[in-house]
Amino acid sequence: MVSTLQTGLRALPLLLVALLVCLSHPASAIKFNIPATRYPPSKCVWNAAHPGALVIITANVGPGEGQRLDIEVVDSSEHKNVYLSKKNISGEKRFAITAHAEEDIGVCFRNYLESGESGVNDGKARSRVIDLDVDIGADAVDYNAIANQESLSGLETEMRKLEGVVKEIVDEMEYLKTREERFQLTNISTQNRVKNFAYFMFASLIGLGAWQILHLRSFFKRKYLID
Repeated sequence: MVSTLQTGLRALPLLLVALLVCLSHPASAIKFNIPATRYPPSKCVWNAAHPGALVIITANVGPGEGQRLDIEVVDSSEHKNVYLSKKNISGEKRFAITAHAEEDIGVCFRNYLESGESGVNDGKARSRVIDLDVDIGADAVDYNAIANQESLSGLETEMRKLEGVVKEIVDEMEYLKTREERFQLTNISTQNRVKNFAYFMFASLIGLGAWQILHLRSFFKRKYLID
């Protein structure tokens, strides 16, 4: 009994740390209404993600008669990578992708009004309610499934969660370090270019001044103003 109590007391700080780390992660769930039109604009929800990060997208789409909801997942890189594109989704859908670039991941929706349907139903504009939840990195891992598969205890599961969060923090710090080094190299390169441009302008001014002196001297000699 005493040994069990002592083990629980030793594990208490670890549980508190894991709880604080988990609470520090912001919720990425959002609920919104998207109207239906013939040529609907794209409504996107963006989240930052690192290359290789697992992204789990859960969309719970409300009913909508005479409407067709399409989903597309893209990123904000110059290549505009398209991770998935699905048409006419309804109910609860779950998608998993892996980020390829150090850019934001956008979950975009378009709600089309089907042909022959009116944009108004019972005096209200047609629309659908979307409950969207995006989990990235350690938040996207199903630790309950891992615990059931590996027969982990509650404490071991929390430690596994903490390990994933710590790894994510380390990766974030490595990314910030790499970005700082890249910015520093860009700063040094810019300073060298400005310095070289200043040297070029200085040499150009000296050359232009010498040319003007020689030109004026030649002009005055032609006019017999000087010997």
